[in-house]
Amino acid sequence: MFTPLSKQFVAFFIAASASVFCAAQTYPTKPIKLIVPFPAGGSVDVTSRGLAQKLSEQLGQQVIVENRAGAGGNIGMDALAKSAPDGYTIGMGALSTHAVNPSLYPKMPFDAQKDFAPISLVVVTPNVLVVNPAVLPANDVAGLIDFAKKNPGKVNCASGSNGSAGHLACELFRLSTGASITHVPYKGGGPAMTDLLGGQVQMMFDNMASALPQIKAGKLKAFAVTTPNKSALAPELPTMAQAGIKDFDVFTWWGLFAPAATPPDIVKRLNAEVAKALAAPDLKEKWLASGAEPSPTTPEAFAAFIAKELPKYAKIVKESGAKVD
Repeated sequence: MFTPLSKQFVAFFIAASASVFCAAQTYPTKPIKLIVPFPAGGSVDVTSRGLAQKLSEQLGQQVIVENRAGAGGNIGMDALAKSAPDGYTIGMGALSTHAVNPSLYPKMPFDAQKDFAPISLVVVTPNVLVVNPAVLPANDVAGLIDFAKKNPGKVNCASGSNGSAGHLACELFRLSTGASITHVPYKGGGPAMTDLLGGQVQMMFDNMASALPQIKAGKLKAFAVTTPNKSALAPELPTMAQAGIKDFDVFTWWGLFAPAATPPDIVKRLNAEVAKALAAPDLKEKWLASGAEPSPTTPEAFAAFIAKELPKYAKIVKESGAKVD
């Protein structure tokens, strides 16, 4: 039998649930902020802006990108984790923020699983091993390994940041081959690519979306892709396994998140809108041409994906000894 207090609680719960349902039905009623935890102009930023434009058209409200870079994406995602869970602040997380950083950084400002509501995986892109042929005299992976072993301290491997797929690929390459290479982190993929093209560093495991234009222009030489299967965008390239390095599986991904406790109906609405946006022919063709594969998922499938990525990269971080201050 309900007491007067329990009846009041039930009435409050019903009213609150109805309010959340109504809010989800009318959502959104104002602009939405999309936090990008990486610098403007990089591949994550470009992808996020393309998605934001589509979502703005579909939702009838502006989706405004806000870049909050730093600490391998941790600063921006921490801001998202601490935002109101009302659907009006969302963020573009990545491999680094939700799979690598929890093992790489000695202290994290957020919990990659508990502090977020996954909305959908957005894109995946293979990484490709590229070198500047003007400063590194090698024609394939075997030649690179041989040069690095014979010239200790002379091969630097750039990445867009500590904790990025490029960083972990550098560490896995060094660990798997015994080659003498030094990881050099940059504040974004753009600056890293600039120095690679300028010859300040010799090699990089870059995502296909960023590296492909430079490969096609002949400015960089590509040796292999880092995924188990070949890339349809560069079928002439072998996988790292085919080049002689077994169990090399590193790829870049980006996905959309909301703060934890965001109403499920709003997460579901955003998930449906993301899937619709990623199916748009113009956006899909543009991304595929640059090496980024649209990969929408359900929120549940995205959460399960992250749960598998975390131990995978924790193992690489531990075995390689990779760390940041």
